[in-house]
Amino acid sequence: MSDEARAFILAQTILTQPSAVPELTLYLATEVTPLWQMTEERMKKNDLPPPYWAFAWPGGQGMARYILDHPEVVRGKRILDFAAGCGVAAIAAMKAGAKSVVAAEIDPMAIAAIKMNAAYNNVEIGTSDEINFEKAYKDVDLIIAGDVCYQQAMAAKMMRWLWYCIAAGTRVLLADPGRAYIPHDGLTELARYEVPTSRDLEDRDSRMVVIWNVDLPKE
Repeated sequence: MSDEARAFILAQTILTQPSAVPELTLYLATEVTPLWQMTEERMKKNDLPPPYWAFAWPGGQGMARYILDHPEVVRGKRILDFAAGCGVAAIAAMKAGAKSVVAAEIDPMAIAAIKMNAAYNNVEIGTSDEINFEKAYKDVDLIIAGDVCYQQAMAAKMMRWLWYCIAAGTRVLLADPGRAYIPHDGLTELARYEVPTSRDLEDRDSRMVVIWNVDLPKE
């Protein structure tokens, strides 16, 4: 993690307990627009993605809540948190007794934020900035993903890859807050949580997050 990334995160966030997961404390932004504008200035210079890492999105919070409520799901297992964002679900998994957790993110600022959040919560989390979507991810028992079906092309690509992983023997859990592009086949509902959110991020004051067990679609 660069000193610049750490300084930027410290300057633009405060330590906050997510609404649905008050057991954890994370570096999160309190105001959306100023951070987005500042990040856009950095994006022009460094080709950075938007600052999704600065918010505990409903899907990630729902997944974290489910894991803390059902620690047996992750206990002793090797976990991959795909599109981990701020790392809320990854941290919850380690708190719940996972053997190891790797948080996958393409944004170097997200990787920095995850490392800072993990350290503050006294857990150790590995990180990865590259996923090969053409083959199954190896050496994990469970893949968790929160709020990843909001864009059609990405959702299709991601689900195809998750099915590769399932076919190879890896369990997959998906947390979805009602996004448009979640598949309708191969899903079994495990739980649901009403997660408070911000009007700055969503079009309503809360989102119903459903935790799904993902199976291969029917032929």
